[in-house]
Order: sequence, then structure tokens, then C-alpha cells
Amino acid sequence: MKVFDVLIIGAGISGIGTGIRLLENNFSNFVILEKATDLGGTWRDNTYPGCECDVPSALYSYSFAQNPRWSRTFAGQSEILDYVRNTAEYFGIGQYIEYQQPVERAQWCEEQCLWVVRTADKTYHSRTLVTCSGYLHEPIVPDIPGLDSFSGTLFHSSRWRHDHSLNAERVAVIGTGASAIQFVPEIQPLVKQLSVFQRTPQWVLPKPNRQVTQTEKKLFGNSLLINAWRSVLFGGFETFGIGFRQPVLLQQIQKLAQLHLRVKVPDAELREKLTPDYTLGCKRVLMSNDYYPAVSQSNVSLHSGAVTQIRGSTVIAEDGSETDVDTIIMGTGFYVTEPPIAEKIFDGVGCSLSEVWQHKMQAYRGTTISGFPNAFMVLGPNLGIGHNSAFIVIEAQITYIMSALNAMRENAFTRMDVDAAVQQNYNLKVQKHLHGTVWNSGGCSSYYLDKNGFNSVGFPWSSFKMQQLLNRFDIENYHCVTLEQ
Repeated sequence: MKVFDVLIIGAGISGIGTGIRLLENNFSNFVILEKATDLGGTWRDNTYPGCECDVPSALYSYSFAQNPRWSRTFAGQSEILDYVRNTAEYFGIGQYIEYQQPVERAQWCEEQCLWVVRTADKTYHSRTLVTCSGYLHEPIVPDIPGLDSFSGTLFHSSRWRHDHSLNAERVAVIGTGASAIQFVPEIQPLVKQLSVFQRTPQWVLPKPNRQVTQTEKKLFGNSLLINAWRSVLFGGFETFGIGFRQPVLLQQIQKLAQLHLRVKVPDAELREKLTPDYTLGCKRVLMSNDYYPAVSQSNVSLHSGAVTQIRGSTVIAEDGSETDVDTIIMGTGFYVTEPPIAEKIFDGVGCSLSEVWQHKMQAYRGTTISGFPNAFMVLGPNLGIGHNSAFIVIEAQITYIMSALNAMRENAFTRMDVDAAVQQNYNLKVQKHLHGTVWNSGGCSSYYLDKNGFNSVGFPWSSFKMQQLLNRFDIENYHCVTLEQ
């Protein structure tokens, strides 16, 4: 029986980054299980028109593999995917990935101190488990009466039907989140009629997106300069992030969003529909220069409120209005507070992580969960910073995981499990400090809050604090067992 030192679930940005750092730390006995036929995670799946990053390209990359050749200040989907592929190839990660291996069950075996991971046709054994499945890949399809019998074409934005032409069609878009504000301007000129169903309006800031000049690319080829520029961007976003913890400061940024709305939408009635009643930052902060102009066009109608029913080809809204459409595009987001991977991870007695989390999703420092030994989760609970690059979070967690794996190797540990009381005390502190943040007090419902109103996503401190918390594996807070014991 082959036993891996590390088994990674997911070959997205987190999984690739973990693999690279494993090699740097002289771990070569590992495997990455990927459910799809290609790597890339979110940037592989989301190919809708207009898909691009909302973090500056220079900051949206691994610190150890920077790209001086980004074409725009905010890179598009295909360019980011190419970057991830090229980085994986450069570091030789491809040979460790096994594709078309979606995990069906991962269970801790107490007798052997191993994780037993089953896919449809294989069984893997590993001393440790690192889940890198992220939370922006399992689309939410709302339970709308009649949706399953819709007579036209239906798809989610993350499963875009490129084989289906929208030319001269009557199209309904359900949802106005981060994806919708990017693809709506792209499809608006193509369609005959576009009906946008907005349950809650969003604050939208202008996006300073432009082409990067050849001179800039040449300058960024110097590692000192690109590191300096990344530091400037990081510091700027950290300054902005203070507002998430002190919402009164976000009112100044909100004035910019209000001005942006007033300038871009001259129609007072439409502008009122597009104006949120909550503090900026309570929901994900969005940026776009062309969403407001797009929904202002004559072939677009904006419906306030949720969709209540689909009858044949007719979409019925909360206000009672009825709209006949040929295609429905769901811009309804992903399962963030109920990650599907949790249903497939089991402790030593057969209790799933989703069962453990049924009332509230918690972990220790967002990375380890008491009762699930030798297991780590990248982008786990309460690590959503909302104001900076996901790469900051991912790399901080990978640093912590590598520190743990090195401690395990050096001390010949066969089992490491975070102390339950330590985890509980940490989360009590997290929730206490989340109380005054914009996510908890800003007056909206968002993916930061679960169905019970519990904030299981937001991180209440700065990114500096996160990096500090995850800089060293705190072995003193874990129950560690060696083979002899």
C-alpha cells in the first residue's frame, strides 16, 4: 500500500501554491487530486464574458512567482489562468496532479493514523490532508418554483454556455453580484431585451483599469521595483481595510460610490433602484466602469426584488411583473458558508465536517479543526479579508501548514490535533472583534453571514495580523503523538 506524506484536494491557486512550497521544503511524496481535466480552479471554471480580477494584477499573484508582463492593471480570466498554468509548469507541479479524481470521501483512520481518501475508481492513503477546494466553485441555483421546467436555455454564470448564442434573444439575469456586473455589459449590446432581476442593489466603485505600458513591463522586470510596487498596493489596500473594522470611515468611500452612480445614471428613478440602503463594504465591494451605463440602455429593464416563480418561459418577479424570456442566466454566486467539501470529510468515528459545522463553521486560525487530526484547510473559516488579495491569505496559510509539516517530520509525530479549548477560545475572540465590523453592523445580509446570521467568513483584523498569526506553527496548542506513544 502506497502512503503519501501529503494529499492535496484541488489544483487551483491554493493547491498549486501548496505543492510548490512542499517541493521547496523537500517534500516530494505528495499527490494533488483534481476533479476536472485541467488545473486553475475558479479561473478555469469562470469563463463568462468580461470575467476579470477585482484586485490589481501585480498583487494577484504568488510573491515567489511574480509576473512583470500583465497586460492590464486588472487582469482578465484567460491571462490569470495562463499565469497559474505557467507557474505550475515552471515549478514542475504537473507530475503530482491526478486529474478527474473528484473526492467522494476522505476519512481519518485512527488505528493507522492515516487519511483514507476515495474517488470513484481509486483509494489513496496519506499521513496528512490539505483541502484546497476553495469556495467559489460550487454554484448556487436558487430553489425557484418552476425553474426546473423552464422551456428555454438556463445556465449559471460559472458554467457559461459558449455554444449558445444570445444574439437578438430575450435574456433574464437573476442576481447582480460580482459576476453579473462583469457579464451584463458584455451581453447587453447583443440581446434584444435584457431583464435584470436585482434582489439587493450593490455599491459599485469606478475601476482604474488600463493597459500596462511596455515601459512599465520593462521596469517590473526588476524584482526590486515590482516588490516595491506590490508593497505600495498592499499598504493601500490595508489602509482601505481599516474601514471594514471602523465602518464610519467607509462613509467617505461611499460618497465616491454615490458620485459614481450619480454621474453614470442620469435617470433618477433608475438611480433610486440602484442605491443600496446599507453601508459600503457590508457586501463585497464591486468595481466597474460600464455596469451602470449598460443597465441604463433602452433594451434593459431592472426589476427590484427576487424572482418568485418561473412559468413556462415567463419569469415572475416579487413585484408581480411578468417577463417572457428565451434564456435565463444565473448570477447567484457560490456556497461560501456551506462548502460542499465539508460533506466529504469525516473524522475517525464517521462524523462529517458538515455535521460538525451544522450550527456554525469554525476552525483554529482558519486552518485546522479539532477532531480532524493531520488535516489542514486553505481558505477556511473566518479568513475572508474583503479588502486585499486572496494570495495574501493563501500564502500565509501555506506558511503555517509548512511549519506544521516540518514539525511533524522533525519530531516523528504521527498525529497532530488542535486542542478543542484553544480552538473555542480563539473563535470567541474572533467573534468578539467581528461585532463592530461592517459585515456584522452594516445593515445587509451577505455571504459573510450564514443562515443563522453567524459570521463564519470575515477576518476581524488586518492582513498583517493574519500573517503574524500564521507565521509559525504553535505546537504548544496541539496534541501531538509519536509512533512510540
